[in-house]
Amino acid sequence: MTQKSQESREGRESREGQEIRGSQERQGSGGSGGSAVRGTVADGFEAVREEFAAVVAAERPDYEGQLSVYVHGRRVVDLWAGADTDGDTLYGVYSSTKGAAHLVVALLVQDGTLELDREVASYWPEFAAEGKGAVTLRELLAHRAGIVGADAGFTAGELADDRVIAERMAGQRPFWRPGTAFGYHALVIGALTGEVVRRVTGRTLQEVYEERVRAPYGLDFFLGLPEEHEPRFHSVQPMDPTPEQQAVFDAFPSGPHTMGSIAFNRNGVEPTDLESLPNARLVRAKGPASVGGVASARGLAGLYAAATTEVDGKAPLLKPDTLGVFGQIHSVGYDVVARDHKAFALGFQATADTLYACLGAGTIGHSGAGGSQGFADPRGGLAYGYTRRRYAFPGGPAPENERLVRAVHTAALAG
Repeated sequence: MTQKSQESREGRESREGQEIRGSQERQGSGGSGGSAVRGTVADGFEAVREEFAAVVAAERPDYEGQLSVYVHGRRVVDLWAGADTDGDTLYGVYSSTKGAAHLVVALLVQDGTLELDREVASYWPEFAAEGKGAVTLRELLAHRAGIVGADAGFTAGELADDRVIAERMAGQRPFWRPGTAFGYHALVIGALTGEVVRRVTGRTLQEVYEERVRAPYGLDFFLGLPEEHEPRFHSVQPMDPTPEQQAVFDAFPSGPHTMGSIAFNRNGVEPTDLESLPNARLVRAKGPASVGGVASARGLAGLYAAATTEVDGKAPLLKPDTLGVFGQIHSVGYDVVARDHKAFALGFQATADTLYACLGAGTIGHSGAGGSQGFADPRGGLAYGYTRRRYAFPGGPAPENERLVRAVHTAALAG
């Protein structure tokens, strides 16, 4: 982090601390042992603190997690729980990384550097192989390209390297005719869109993100974690399902050649263990744009606040027209990978459609397999971030997000 960005972050957090000084820091409530809720909330958001405390109390004693919320560019919730955790602790956020990655794509579209309805192959000629020549950037972002994984799978080292993934996927035959269906490109979408970014700008998506998004706002949301921040990182704890939860997993089809197994790299000689993925230093260091991000809840919420509202006197990163386009639902219905109802905007999940119905139309966000969640509701000026250390059942956004989002939304409307 540059001295300028460090000073910017410190100044912002000082101002935010003054803004929420009307609320007492909450000590010793929720959970047991080291899981007391700490942090601050602004006046009017006390119910959010109580809801978070209730979530913590229902968890096991070693729970670690964070919750951060901005309303119209002002941080109004900053809470955490866990014996060795504070607001600066960093966690692996899995697919919440995709929100940061595709904010970069949205900025380049806004600049006129990328065109949504131009063929991907016009930027990246090798992508045209195996019948993919007509696939547009819009279709790729909407998970409609049909290349959710590689026939032979990836090694752990390959999955950490977006350049390697892109090279392999350029020659991959689609698993459905592009544009006719959609399915979650879980481990490869960031490498695919990132290669388009690299071909056009000459820089990696991670480099553009660092220069245009993370550093200017001092965000604790890294696509490539510098060595000096490693002491702040807490490794992911395994799910440890109950017998009832394990029975749910056992009943789900899990053959090595199903679409889901291909998309989550369970089809090769080194099947991926998602739970341990962020625990590899190579993954954290390279920050693959699909799943390799490392963040705090402050970083998640701060990203979406910067994207959609004025923060520290800076105009929103995305203009209303850009937000309108990237927040439109482009794929909705049966996801052939998840085998369930899903909805995607462009690069982002259509969060209000499939997860939190209380949110406004055009909400953009992305959840992560370990339980993290980040989103912005531009109509309500709301930006939300949640992280947790233990991998949540059943994967994807942790179920407690439902009650936390409802409490946040209610408090924001009342204000």
